[in-house]
Amino acid sequence: MLRSRRFWTWQLFGAFVYIIPVLIRYGTGSNDIPILNFPGIWVDHFIPGNLLEKALVNAFFPGGAGAIAGEVFLTYRREEAPVGRTKYLARLGGALTQTALWSLFQYWGYSLMISGPGGGWNLFEHPVVFPINFVLASLSIFTPTVVYFIGRGIVRIRVGNTTIT
Repeated sequence: MLRSRRFWTWQLFGAFVYIIPVLIRYGTGSNDIPILNFPGIWVDHFIPGNLLEKALVNAFFPGGAGAIAGEVFLTYRREEAPVGRTKYLARLGGALTQTALWSLFQYWGYSLMISGPGGGWNLFEHPVVFPINFVLASLSIFTPTVVYFIGRGIVRIRVGNTTIT
């Protein structure tokens, strides 16, 4: 599994997508990212004000990357690529497992009380939003399918041939 190029592509790209908002926060010194700060209203810690950012980022990491990890793991266990329902159940298992591991890391980081840029807030996620992470992880099993569909469409446009599968 660790030799799979697909596994590492999704893990590294997902982590890169995850870190972009963090870098923006450090660069601007503010917790708010205007475009991604929707709805902008925090309902205690249960519904974060940056829900749009959370949905976009978690679609790739840990959810989408975990989905690919689950699919690749099942492929190596069975020595054949899963299809249909089995494929999506493998993705769901991988997404939930990776999200659980990421949540443990987030919980550990939160307990260290490391303040973010500008001070006054913790760099890591509050544990109360972890259930949202698992909901987003369960939805992110479709991210790889959407990404590959868009990729095939781009290739068709560039090549000018609609018979590419």
